[in-house]
Amino acid sequence: MMRTTASKDTVTGKAMAAPMTLKIALPRVPGIELVALQGLEHLAHHLGIAPEKVGEARIIVTEAIINAFEHGGPETTEVRVEFTMTAEELTILVRDAGRGFDPKAMVERPSITAKGMPSRRGWGMKLMRSLSDGFEISSGKMGTTITITKRLS
Repeated sequence: MMRTTASKDTVTGKAMAAPMTLKIALPRVPGIELVALQGLEHLAHHLGIAPEKVGEARIIVTEAIINAFEHGGPETTEVRVEFTMTAEELTILVRDAGRGFDPKAMVERPSITAKGMPSRRGWGMKLMRSLSDGFEISSGKMGTTITITKRLS
């Protein structure tokens, strides 16, 4: 459900729209992240977000959804995605009900393998962190939630 109401920015005094929220439950189906991307693009287009910001947000969302299904384990039959967007900021929540993990135990993988070849794994988290302005992982036995914020203006 999307709602808009007018309010004023406390700093600039300009009229601004209230945040719009889109919530989606995605079943484990190949390519299902494209459904979330369509919703993201539709909200961004409505708010007049610059294409380069939308492109970066697309990468973040794609990685977060693929990671949730891949690392959540077979018990992850559904991933919930929530976008809250204004013309200035996007908050992305991606939740799974998988086995969870210890975020503190995550290690940065080297970009080059021991054989001197570029690593094909471990880029998702680096990419999401580098393209976002805020990145938080909460995980436990009931699943994992990734909260990402991105400035859009």
